[in-house]
Amino acid sequence: MKDTSILTGKGIRTGAEYIAGLQDDREIWTQGKRVKDVTSEPGMSRGVSSLAGFLDNQHNDKYRDKVTYVDEDGIRCPLSFKTPKSKQDILDRGKAYYEWATWSHGMFGRTPDYKNASLMSFAAARSFLDQGTKGNAEFSKNMLDFYNYARTNDQILTHTLINPSVSHKQAAAGIYNDQVALHVVKETDAGIIVTGARLLATLGPFADEIEVFPSTVLKADPANIPFAFAFAIPIATPGLKLICRDTYDNGKSNFDAPLSSRFEEMDAVVIFDNVLVPWERIFMYGQPELCNRAFADTNAVVHMAHQVACGKLAKAEFLTGILCAIAKATGRDKDLAMKGMISEIMMMTETVRALLYQAEHDAHEDQYGNFVPNRRPLDTQRNLFPKYYPRMVEMLQLMGSSSLMATPSEADFENAISGDVDKYFHVANLEAKDRVALYRLAHDVCVSGFGSRQTLYERFFFGPPHLMHAAYFDLYDRDRVIDRVDSFLNQT
Repeated sequence: MKDTSILTGKGIRTGAEYIAGLQDDREIWTQGKRVKDVTSEPGMSRGVSSLAGFLDNQHNDKYRDKVTYVDEDGIRCPLSFKTPKSKQDILDRGKAYYEWATWSHGMFGRTPDYKNASLMSFAAARSFLDQGTKGNAEFSKNMLDFYNYARTNDQILTHTLINPSVSHKQAAAGIYNDQVALHVVKETDAGIIVTGARLLATLGPFADEIEVFPSTVLKADPANIPFAFAFAIPIATPGLKLICRDTYDNGKSNFDAPLSSRFEEMDAVVIFDNVLVPWERIFMYGQPELCNRAFADTNAVVHMAHQVACGKLAKAEFLTGILCAIAKATGRDKDLAMKGMISEIMMMTETVRALLYQAEHDAHEDQYGNFVPNRRPLDTQRNLFPKYYPRMVEMLQLMGSSSLMATPSEADFENAISGDVDKYFHVANLEAKDRVALYRLAHDVCVSGFGSRQTLYERFFFGPPHLMHAAYFDLYDRDRVIDRVDSFLNQT
């Protein structure tokens, strides 16, 4: 593996450079076969092309200064890598996150800025990693080196956090089964050897590197030391395999499948078969309790939640727009009941916007001398949106009704029955082809496999809802509100 400590890149990449970087010997499997080239594989290539287009936007005069910055060495890098040193930096980061999200209307959930925010957080709080130094390993230096490598080479990262489990009871106790969970089998002079599986790497086949970090609670017990680590390695590392789900891009035109034909980001289970992880790529090792605290103590969870909130706002706005467009097209935007239905979704959207605004405008300096958004409104948003999004989808289904199925294809406007389609598929305020395009978009959101995956993704994005709610309860400043109650009851 290359020594990233001496590799400084030229900054933001073009889409063509990104695509060329994917044409390596990575081991990707789908539908029973190994993929030769993800950039040309049916069902994957158009997702790659969309992401390449996003990278090209970084060079566009319209977007460049909004989504990138020039570092102290004169290298232009993605803004999501910049360490925030002021409230204005937080606001600028939010604008960049939102800009990235609007390019897919929130439907390409794992854009690179998400993991960039995580990596920036760990590098900016790398003194935390010094607590876990083992032998001659310098974990905080490793993190800084990798951060600078990824930042100046515009690397796209995926990540994997969850160990598979054979026994739910065992996993709930914070103990992992070494028959399936990723664990260290041996230490060598070159690094550690790991074997096992991890769930679930969104964007995995399209990424340059994979970040393998802990996320679930590891019991602080010597038996869990083999499972306690954090590292990053290239997707093309020998012994690393990705097993992908079925694609939701079935080769339809952009008209027939406006979202799934563009924004298939792919999910994969990651298999590690005696993979060597060099010491210089390890950031934490052998300390379960330290691994448990990593995301919270470095504020990575807050910076990641900031990026997510911006993406959810773009997504909520998009669904609100589809609902309003259908109401306008059909002339139902004057109906009181319809207004009431759509206003419910509008309120959800504006709640996300208000929580994001509070988080950004209450930004403050953290224990490392960097600025961080206010966590509480971000935690509130990430607990609410898994409830909001399925309701938005349900509302679209209720509004669309059977019209979501009455959707001829693009080809039907150019064949022998095109006259019938033009005649029978128009609505009050839209010609037939525009009406069908609108409803095919709605279908891709709330009926198709792509749309169903989006709903599932939103339900469990940050974890099981009951665990998320319990964590929110534990983090809430309960004493402050209890004191108000006690004060009132003690009045004479």
